[in-house]
Amino acid sequence: MAPPRSLPALLDLRAATDPGRTALICGSHTLTFGAWRDRSSALATGLRNRGLRPGARVVLRYGGGDWIAYAVAYCAVLRAGCVAVPLSDRQSPATSAHVLADSGATALLHPCGANLPPELLPAGVRAATEEQVVAETEAEAEAGTGTGAAAGTGAGNGQASGAGAAAPSDAPDASDPAALAQILYTSGTTGTPKGVTATHANLVHGCTSDERRRPLRHSRHFLHAFPVGTNAGQTMLVNALDSAATAVAAPQFTPGRFARLIEEYGVGSVFLVPAMAIELLGSQAARRYATDTVRLVGSTAAALPGPVALGLARAFSRAQVVNYYTSTEAAPAQITLLFDPDRPDSPGRPADLRDLRVTAPDGTPLPPGEPGEIWLRTPTSPRAYLEGAGGGTAAARGSGNETEVFRGRWVRMGDLGRVDEDGYLHLLDRERDVIKSGAHKVSTLQVEDALHAHPAVADAAAFGVPHPVLGAVVAAVVVPRGELDAPALRTFLLDRLAAHELPARLLFRPSLPRNEGGKILKRELRLLLDDEALR
Repeated sequence: MAPPRSLPALLDLRAATDPGRTALICGSHTLTFGAWRDRSSALATGLRNRGLRPGARVVLRYGGGDWIAYAVAYCAVLRAGCVAVPLSDRQSPATSAHVLADSGATALLHPCGANLPPELLPAGVRAATEEQVVAETEAEAEAGTGTGAAAGTGAGNGQASGAGAAAPSDAPDASDPAALAQILYTSGTTGTPKGVTATHANLVHGCTSDERRRPLRHSRHFLHAFPVGTNAGQTMLVNALDSAATAVAAPQFTPGRFARLIEEYGVGSVFLVPAMAIELLGSQAARRYATDTVRLVGSTAAALPGPVALGLARAFSRAQVVNYYTSTEAAPAQITLLFDPDRPDSPGRPADLRDLRVTAPDGTPLPPGEPGEIWLRTPTSPRAYLEGAGGGTAAARGSGNETEVFRGRWVRMGDLGRVDEDGYLHLLDRERDVIKSGAHKVSTLQVEDALHAHPAVADAAAFGVPHPVLGAVVAAVVVPRGELDAPALRTFLLDRLAAHELPARLLFRPSLPRNEGGKILKRELRLLLDDEALR
């Protein structure tokens, strides 16, 4: 069977096969494949009637409790032949304004009651809800004034019927697989978020038209709490369209609520980021619920500390812990790493090493055991940094030379690592996070693993701070669980770290600053240390 040409085409296939099947659950709301198709078709018609032309960029600003409305809007934008620009409503006003201007957006879709302040909208950008767009189209149809602008454009076109629903055409999906479909912004942990473009072929790669081959067949439901606008969130949206399991999106992550949802839906597959895993393992409330239905625990977005992975393996004793190694730039390139509790120093062993390369700085592949840069190869049309919109070229926006990240179908991941003789991947550190202390190079990931091994450490982050003689030394901010002081922690670390790896500065805090994707904001931790030094 030919694979689907686009995500709207996949939605049409699922709706035609089983329209009453629930695709997505969020809070008390559910969405079937049939309703998803009909609502997205009606909204796509409304967007075209508003004059949006193929290629127009539409920002989708939604929150964690709006996953159903977001899923409808996302497929509607692609169905109308436009380009989706996902944006979480928890992003700062400055970031929202940057995304709107930088992407060259001409429209903004948002849920009811979540209007963006008018002063943040660039000139010419119209904001509306799904309900407003569909109601306007229905009113025009009743009055006989609808223009049907751009009718016949994009994928899965349909005519209005019934209460504003648009049934998809029987004609094959006409979208160009090479056409731009999405602009997703990076997290901005090291600077201004950068737009990363993806085509229809990139987004739908790996999806199937064969009902017998759908992924996650071991689960009736899969659960996540990822925010809109993240690469992990977009992966969950594709899973909702493609997998055999029904998606359950937690409106907001709290350990107790997350565990309750596992029990309530008999969840077979759980997806989280390391920050969620740490909270879940430390929660007394989460332990009240039965979680023995879980067969897969997937971690993504950041490196999962070995002690945390071991904790997940113990807490979900019937499940396989999996590390998914990818990035916004690399997707759909992804290495699936099966965690082995007997090898906790590694996130896992890839099933296939053909799409992973460890290289010297000049790109020369290195033999097993040699540390170097990690590259991934995308199996389809690669992504690229956005150029030519509101922010000019990628280099002009401060992202550096695009060729330094994208090398044909190979993508430099920005990580240092090695593959050992047994084929296990070892992540040494983010290239930018390596601490050069005197004659030594220190891995912050190794320091963080040692910190997490202490039973009274709930969370921890390590980073480099300037030193007048050594150039830099290790600093760490620790979230304690119960009683813990610096001398006791340093004594514990003496058996686990070399002298040059020991934190020269330790700071205890009730929590670590993270972005909504769960990544630690180390630049804010450095400010914390600066403030502490001035006291």
